[in-house]
Amino acid sequence: MNLLRDLERCCSVPLEVILTLNVPETLPFDPGVFSFPVKVVHNAVLKGFGANHNAAFREARGEYFCVLNPDIRITEDPYPGLFEHLSGEDIGVVAPAVVNPAGALEDSARRFPTVWTLIRKACAGGTQIDYPVADAGMEPDWVAGMFLLFRSSVFRRMKGFDEGYFLYYEDVDLCMRLRAAGYRVLRVPDVPVVHDARRESRRNLRYLSWHVRSVVRYLLITRYRGRAYLASQRASARSPVPR
Repeated sequence: MNLLRDLERCCSVPLEVILTLNVPETLPFDPGVFSFPVKVVHNAVLKGFGANHNAAFREARGEYFCVLNPDIRITEDPYPGLFEHLSGEDIGVVAPAVVNPAGALEDSARRFPTVWTLIRKACAGGTQIDYPVADAGMEPDWVAGMFLLFRSSVFRRMKGFDEGYFLYYEDVDLCMRLRAAGYRVLRVPDVPVVHDARRESRRNLRYLSWHVRSVVRYLLITRYRGRAYLASQRASARSPVPR
């Protein structure tokens, strides 16, 4: 409800919202009270992050498709600034700078994980920010799925998220595939949104099991997709895309 109110208050662009209820529940508000249409999808069975957003995309009719977590808060309209950076044909996805409620930069833009970086992270504990300064991570390896903006044509071309991931790493995978296809991944430092990270995998064994399975899946297939990405980088170096 808070996010919908933020969209109502801050956003001037035409919107359609597809709200997925992944478990049976009763909404504590009337979806019809907003100035933009809100379509509510009730899942009969629990679905993963990628499957839910792919299903939402099939319902969407806009030129752009935005993946947006319900725990995001918006204090100013992010879309004009994001659209401006998404205008290039070589841009696959754009994301805002994500800060926590205290205003500190979140780790929403990261380098592609490897076995060794995952081991280091597990041993060190805590959250390590790969790009600690927002404008230093203008073109990170990948951006986290709490807020992603695509041209619908690009999301369709990539066939959306890999539904083999139930939760976690589907955003890493999609960004790697975008890069392998010759697209750029951008974080826009002067467009901020607020996110209060839950980090459920650190407290809930069910979420932890999903996280571990996603890590294993990513590591098993990344060798192939990583090769494709490196090959695209070499080809780009020989024949650079105009920017």
